[in-house]
Formats: sequence, C-alpha cells, structure tokens
Amino acid sequence: MHSDAAFICLWILITNGVFDVKTDEVKSVSVLEGDSVSLNTDVKVQRDDQIRWTFGPQNTRIAEIIKRDQINFIFVSNDGRFRDKLQMDNQTGSLTIRNIRSEHTGLYKLLIIISGKTSLKSFSVTVYAALPSPVITSNSSNCSSSSSSSVSRCVLLCSAVNVSAVTLSWYKGNSLLSSISVSDLSISLSLPLEVEYQEKNTYSCVINNPIRNQTTHLNITQLCHTCAELVQQSHSVVLSVIVIVLIMIVVGGVIYLHQRKCEQTRSEDLAIIEKQSMSEYTQIIYWLQKGDLPQKSLLDVDRTETAVNYQHTIKLKRQISRDY
Repeated sequence: MHSDAAFICLWILITNGVFDVKTDEVKSVSVLEGDSVSLNTDVKVQRDDQIRWTFGPQNTRIAEIIKRDQINFIFVSNDGRFRDKLQMDNQTGSLTIRNIRSEHTGLYKLLIIISGKTSLKSFSVTVYAALPSPVITSNSSNCSSSSSSSVSRCVLLCSAVNVSAVTLSWYKGNSLLSSISVSDLSISLSLPLEVEYQEKNTYSCVINNPIRNQTTHLNITQLCHTCAELVQQSHSVVLSVIVIVLIMIVVGGVIYLHQRKCEQTRSEDLAIIEKQSMSEYTQIIYWLQKGDLPQKSLLDVDRTETAVNYQHTIKLKRQISRDY
C-alpha cells in the first residue's frame, strides 16, 4: 500500500515535469473492433526494474511489474471494462488487449523505471467498428435525346448504415468522383451519383476508415436501363393501362346489361300479374251482375287456382256485394 502511494506521488511529480524524465512522442495505434492489439515497451525487465500501465485521464492503473531480488510482483486489472481483456509479458512488460471494444479507445501511459532511469511512453489507441459493405441502389432512370442520339442516364445511391469515423466514396475505375465523411457519430450515410449507361465504364462505391475498406462494384446492366428498354417499359405500362381500362369497360357493360335485363323481366312479370288480376276482377264483376258466382275452382280458365286463391275470391265477392 505504501509502495503504491509512493508510486502515485512519483507519477504526479513526473507528469507535472518536476523530474527530468525521458518522454517519447505519443504513438497512435488504430485497431478494428474484435481484434487484439499489443502495446510494446521495447525493453527487458531486470532486477529492481518497475513498469506500470495506466489508462484514461484519471491514470487508472491497469497493469504493473515490480522485480525485487527474489520477489516478482505482477498485477493485471480484471475489473470493469478490462475484465478478461489484458495480458502482460512478464519479461518485457508489453501489454496485449484481447477482443478489443470501442470502450477501450483512449490514452494508455507506460512508466518505466530501469536501472534508476525513468522514461514515459504514451499510446493513443483508437478502436474502429467493423465496416459494413456499401449497398448500391437505383434511384431513377431517364432518357435524354439530342439531335444525334439518345443517352440513358441513371441516378444511383450508395448507402451505409450505422457507421462512424468513415468515408464513403464513388470511383470510376481508379478515379475518385465524389466522397462524404462522418466523424464519431453513428449515422447512416448516402451518396448519390448520376451516370450514363455505358457498359464499358466500371463504377464502385468504397467505405473506409484508417485501417480497412469495403468495396461494392456496380452492376450497371442490372440497375440501369438503355433508352430502348425505357421505351419498351413505357409502352408496356401504357398497354397495361389500356387493357385494364378495357376490362373495366367490358365488366361495367355486362353488369349494366344484366341489370337492364333484370328490370325488363321484372316489369314484364308485373304487367302479366296486373293483367291477370284485372281479368279476374272483371270476371267477378260479371258474375256478380249475373248473380251466378261459380262454386268450384276456376279450372276452365287458362290457369289453375289453389284453394287459398278461391277463398280469396269469395271474400272479394262479399266485399264487392256490400259495396253495391
């Protein structure tokens, strides 16, 4: 405990420039998330030597080696963000961070005391997320005509989702056409490009960070169309619309004719019923005037009446008699 407190005091004095300490420039280290990275001391630890690794603005101790005569003290942090992540070489004091994550981005400081001489090294570690492959889609196609020829133009869109600290670029062959960059924010990027349809031209969309890149090549025949294809598609659309309209007209006509036929049939049926009713009424009036109403079914008429209809006729007779 006392040794640790003394070391902290020494560290504070060194970082504040009280002691003359050999200090190297900060070394930048870039690594892809999920990989391992080694921070080398470039020394070999001997007896009475001491090495300490710290992390972040609070200079939190994460690893240490102290060699004293017959005692070797080795400390490796297994708490918090560094649990099961750190491995230190007990011969050199070099530190390896395994399966590194974005939370391990930051400043690592190395304090070395060898043969009474003190030196300080710093490593700025940046962890980059794995890169997705950019996706190319067709936004639109159109055909522009000139006096000599027609040229098909295609608007393409290259996109990447949930990326940070990357650059998205369009290339024609090896020539850069356009690019867009994003800093630390995790966002979705899109970069448009308008091209002329020419099969001999090769286009590609590239996403990259300082340590890696991903490339998607454009299949222009799949996403873009020639003027002839656009005209054919236009004709197909027009033809489809015409066919649909004709089908609707035919269906509407059939429905209309069917309704008219039903109405005509219903009118004819009503006319027949009305004519029959008038004929029956005329016969009843005739029989009443003669005082000779038949007491049987009207079998001599062109139709056969049921008993119910006959009773109805009797009732009608009585009603008419009262009226007269």
